Amino acid sequence: MVGKLAAVAIGGNSLITNPKNPAVSGQWDAVRETCEHIADMLAGGWNVIVTHGNGPQVGFILRRSELAAHEVHTTPLDLIGADTQGAIGYMLQQSLDNALRHRGINRTVLTVVTQTRVEADDPAFKNPAKPIGGFMTEEEARRYEAEGWTVVEDAGRGWRRVVASPKPVAIQEINAIRALIVNDYVVIAVGGGGIPVVRNENGDLRGTYAVIDKDRATSLIAQNLRCDLLIISTAVEKVAINFNKPNQQFLDQMTLAEARQYMAEGHFAPGSMLPKIEAAVEFVQMGGPLAIITDPPNLARALAGDTGTRIVPG
Repeated sequence: MVGKLAAVAIGGNSLITNPKNPAVSGQWDAVRETCEHIADMLAGGWNVIVTHGNGPQVGFILRRSELAAHEVHTTPLDLIGADTQGAIGYMLQQSLDNALRHRGINRTVLTVVTQTRVEADDPAFKNPAKPIGGFMTEEEARRYEAEGWTVVEDAGRGWRRVVASPKPVAIQEINAIRALIVNDYVVIAVGGGGIPVVRNENGDLRGTYAVIDKDRATSLIAQNLRCDLLIISTAVEKVAINFNKPNQQFLDQMTLAEARQYMAEGHFAPGSMLPKIEAAVEFVQMGGPLAIITDPPNLARALAGDTGTRIVPG
């Protein structure tokens, strides 16, 4: 393996640049642009493991399944997670392969359909909080709520459906992922946080109705692989405190102590920025040297220290 290893997490929402037009063609454009920036990292000597979100895509497929239930069988949430790992992984594989070849770099990019183990008694199953699907008006959300959905207002951006989001405790395919990276493959893994699985009373793995936060899963895999850097790519260039308020302040850097203080003060919205800060804090407090939060167009500038929000030990 050549160069330092970075885990790069791409947000599912950042693959849909126009929420009013979430068509696949637009997602392709966003994926191709993001892969140009990742290819620049590889050209600059970094090795990377790429992860991605899938919240909007899972929500769309789940709704499509519900609407077609009178014609065909519905699709369980764990299989939808597997579907999106394959589909988004394919888009990333193809786009990153093309971007690398344009730079004269011959590397094999592949996706590992990844299972992430959670605990069956995780309290999150009783408190759904992970947004999936597109944004809705409150009127639309209340209508779906009457059909049995759990809905929440999502950080001032609109209303969304939510499902359980248990804490990831183990990456089932970690040894295979590590072996691939050591042998110079560019790996895409834990898409959407991984397919959530639990051990039943016989010790067998079984899928469960949940969606794992991809940032927490990326932090876990970055810890397992002893990554030199965790990058969480999202829809904003920098993290802000007092977000959307007159005294909003963008942050260049946070120490672990400062990040914990801001979290305790409620500066980061659950289901939005909070999981990203928690993931970054967990990575750094477990020995990771540096975490960066920024948007895809600014990856190179953030690596150079010119933008983004850096989370450092102290």
